[in-house]
Amino acid sequence: MDLCGVLILSATPLVAQDLVFDIAPVEACIRANGGEACAGKAASACMEATPGGGTTVGMGGCLDRERAQWDGWLNTVYQQLYAKLAAQDAQIQSYAPKQAEALRDMQRAWIEFRDAKCGYEAAQWGGGTGAGPAAVNCHLHATARQMLYLQSSQLGH
Repeated sequence: MDLCGVLILSATPLVAQDLVFDIAPVEACIRANGGEACAGKAASACMEATPGGGTTVGMGGCLDRERAQWDGWLNTVYQQLYAKLAAQDAQIQSYAPKQAEALRDMQRAWIEFRDAKCGYEAAQWGGGTGAGPAAVNCHLHATARQMLYLQSSQLGH
């Protein structure tokens, strides 16, 4: 292999499978009732443990891995709460607003708000490379807050 080939291979960008990611710091924090302070703990540890984790690509990858975890938890909590409220709505059979429908409408509005808010945060970077990690970080924290809100709902877990 010539020098040019070596340089090309050594400049291979950080890819998702190269990330040193573990969700355990977040799970431990949640078990200790850390609340919103838990959001970002795994991403921060990932950035520190991953070679190149402080680069834009590394930050974005670590943040997105944790965001995906929170998103999965949010979807699970939402589905469980929706099913519980729908069953209560069916059992009560009143003219009062349906709780499950209200939850669905709130969640849809929250998604629009989250996307607009995170778009605004990204726009503050003026097209710079920090826009991507800023948007993912915003999504991560907003999703964590929403999951914790639904989970701690008086009708939730």
